Amino acid sequence: MKAVEEWFSERTEQPARLVRWGHFGKPVLLFATAGGDAEEIERFGLIEALAGMLSAGRIKVYSLDSVAGRSWIQGDDPRHSMWLQGRFDAHVYHEVVPAIRADCNSSSIEIMACGASIGAFNAVASLCRHPDVFRTAIGMSGTYDLSPWLRGIWSDDFYFASPLHWLPDHPEDDTLARLRQRFVVLATGQGRWEDPGESWKMSHVLGSRGIPNRVDLWSEYHEHDWPTWREMLPLYLDDLA
Repeated sequence: MKAVEEWFSERTEQPARLVRWGHFGKPVLLFATAGGDAEEIERFGLIEALAGMLSAGRIKVYSLDSVAGRSWIQGDDPRHSMWLQGRFDAHVYHEVVPAIRADCNSSSIEIMACGASIGAFNAVASLCRHPDVFRTAIGMSGTYDLSPWLRGIWSDDFYFASPLHWLPDHPEDDTLARLRQRFVVLATGQGRWEDPGESWKMSHVLGSRGIPNRVDLWSEYHEHDWPTWREMLPLYLDDLA
């Protein structure tokens, strides 16, 4: 069962689209890769890999276009990309989350955040900024440090969008207390185009603030590509959902 919802986001100043697969179960928000759209997970076989859990009513999968990710990889002015990353987070929290909760007929249901590559960044960042909404993050082959794309430019938009940078300085408060009740999986292959150091870097920051997390190193045969993620995600969702 597939459904598509579309609207114009005043926050990102562009059209928004949320696609859902499944009829019942725990909500899973699956962020697209850097240049991806809401339906790439279907084209690349990830929905098929989750078909058993979807048909059994264990999960409902939602996905949206990679609005900020596209800005980073197409070489926009870093000031715009940093601004858009912050607005994308607001779009997720204030628009996408309410849409998911309305679809689930629950104003308080917690959501699992997942993604690969820059999608992993968005999944982990969403949980870190909004542990009142997201209960688990699964990052696959994550790129967690976006600072190489800044070209020497820095802004508060980027600082507050990047857990690697704001989390070490964050004061003791309710957000941090909630985060310590959440869980993050950082899975990465060791094959071509993978960088396990990114996952270890993110894990170190999370661990330094007492946030439960785990790095899972997959083999050198697992590359930064869809076959790896099709193998990873069903296993993690079967365990955590």
